[in-house]
Amino acid sequence: MEDDAAGLSAIVLGAAAGGGFPQWNCGCRLCRLARAGDPRVRPATQASVALSGNGAEWVIVGASPDLRQQILRTPQLWPGAGLRHSPIVAVVLLGADIDAIAGLLTLRERQPFTVYAAPPILTNLRDNPIFGVLDPAIVTLRPFAAGQTLACGAGLELTLLEMPGKLPLYRETPGATIAEPGEGYAARLSAYGRSTLIAPACAQVSLPVRRWLEDVDLVFFDGTLFTDDEMIVAGLGHKTGRRMGHLPISGAGGTLEALSGLAARRILLHINNSNPILLAGSPERRLVEAAGFEIAYDGMEVRA
Repeated sequence: MEDDAAGLSAIVLGAAAGGGFPQWNCGCRLCRLARAGDPRVRPATQASVALSGNGAEWVIVGASPDLRQQILRTPQLWPGAGLRHSPIVAVVLLGADIDAIAGLLTLRERQPFTVYAAPPILTNLRDNPIFGVLDPAIVTLRPFAAGQTLACGAGLELTLLEMPGKLPLYRETPGATIAEPGEGYAARLSAYGRSTLIAPACAQVSLPVRRWLEDVDLVFFDGTLFTDDEMIVAGLGHKTGRRMGHLPISGAGGTLEALSGLAARRILLHINNSNPILLAGSPERRLVEAAGFEIAYDGMEVRA
């Protein structure tokens, strides 16, 4: 008989984009509401998702800078028996931006686990000596090519999918005015005949991306900005969403249009502090929900 805990389970450890919500140095309306404790908004840490196929071990997708805080508030990730233990058996990296890798530094206390990532992402880690705090004798950096499928622990099978993306900010050409293509990936995880796709950053829903989305039961998808010029209009920046490698939710070719008709449960993740869908009851949030999308929040638990 299967264990009652078996199945494909996901916990949203963090739902926000880089900087979190409220962002530490942002005085926009939404951040002010969050600091004031307005019940219409939920504060959120930076994007990361924990998944399990057996209910006992967990794989983390996205090493958020807030990972320590996220583990402390998630009992499923607490130590079990023994003086040193963690149910976290693996970390999957989908990009090399700071908000996708910095959390690895939290996991430096000589705990065995495996890091799965495409070779270009691992090159970024190896090129930066600070990540040498992950003892190579016990932390395995496993190169993992797009399209490859393997058992990654926690009763899960993992496939890495190449996504339209851009270079990390710290590797861009100084003064670049257009998005420079770079390594970006999504993770497909499956167990017991159920599957989920996690894509916190996607610059375009190409035909291959659409096909991957049609082949899973649950989707966590890039919800960074509602409109492409959102940060410019709000006076918070000078880059569009597409310039930052993120497809906007609304508008021609946006997420609402590109992901319409999918049978999968669709949850928006990696939501920027400027995004009006963070405000319950806003016209933008009502539009998203009417289209059949859900808004991720910290601590959200989902079974595929």
